[in-house]
Amino acid sequence: MSEVKKTSLFDVHQKAGAKIIPFAGYLMPVQYSGIVDEHKKVRQNVGIFDVSHMGEFRVTGRNAEAFLDRLTVNDVKKLVPGKAHYTIMCYPDGGIVDDLLIYKFEDHFMMVVNASNIEKDYNWAKENIIDGVKIQNESDDWALIAVQGPNAIQTLQKLTKYNLNDMKQFDFIEGDLAGKKMIISATGYTGEKGFELYLKQENATHVWQEIMKAGEEFEISPIGLGARDTLRMEKKYSLYGNDIDKTTNPLEAGLGWITKLDKGDFIGKDILVKIKEEGLKRRLITFKMIDKGIPRHNYKIFKDEEEIGYVTSGTHSPILDYGIGIGYVASKYRKSGTDIVIESRRKKLKAQIVKPPFV
Repeated sequence: MSEVKKTSLFDVHQKAGAKIIPFAGYLMPVQYSGIVDEHKKVRQNVGIFDVSHMGEFRVTGRNAEAFLDRLTVNDVKKLVPGKAHYTIMCYPDGGIVDDLLIYKFEDHFMMVVNASNIEKDYNWAKENIIDGVKIQNESDDWALIAVQGPNAIQTLQKLTKYNLNDMKQFDFIEGDLAGKKMIISATGYTGEKGFELYLKQENATHVWQEIMKAGEEFEISPIGLGARDTLRMEKKYSLYGNDIDKTTNPLEAGLGWITKLDKGDFIGKDILVKIKEEGLKRRLITFKMIDKGIPRHNYKIFKDEEEIGYVTSGTHSPILDYGIGIGYVASKYRKSGTDIVIESRRKKLKAQIVKPPFV
């Protein structure tokens, strides 16, 4: 068993009184003031996250674009420097290796992958590498800070000369913020306006502290993994290992919008084309609880007495104040408004399929 790592902001989290747990090979803050409180601060104000556990790979070489276009489902050829996109890597059978971001720079690309999948993803990329491409795992070189919420722009604008209001979703720039060079990316995992800042590890504490000072007037708060999870669930953002994995494909997971079946060849394309032609057998849906209760991973979903699927993610929504969930059901039951039942510890609880996002 490899040793659990600490991010460069570990001491900052300890001093802030965070509850720290092992997660994806790192000691990470799961909460500070409490998940509900932190969740509401991001939705209503602004929060700051340490997500330095994420993985970053640099891809270079004359065939880097062709390599990434074959490795992933989205159309890498349409990326221009200063733009990123969300995508998926698939196995030949259409199962999902991971979901990730790809950034295009003038002379290279950067892949940003899930923390729990760094080694697996790196090995998968190397297995499928082609001539004229070099890939480097730079995950240990980067710190990653996310600032999310309605007041994220106002907070960060104090620390940089670049007009952050001009940046659209998935835009990024290489510039200075709080006196340090970094990648400033208009991305995030909360559904709120915000940015993710990629910077050298040795600069992370300074930048974190400067952002906290800049956000004082907005009552900025550090946010842990617990609220990160509830925030993404309210938007139906998939979590690898829960909602998507090697047993699921991007079409049934509602990620057809990034799966470009009309582009050139990519790993898994043939089977995905076939799956689409034959019709999807199940769909990833969102539902709200009618009865009081919190749906949990792997709870069974019923329509009348028929078992039709299972829950992949669930929580109590801090904003809506009732239980919400994500899960797979047989395609014929996927429509919004369908009444379903969640089997919770031998109890049968009423729920209803609704259109995402919840908030």
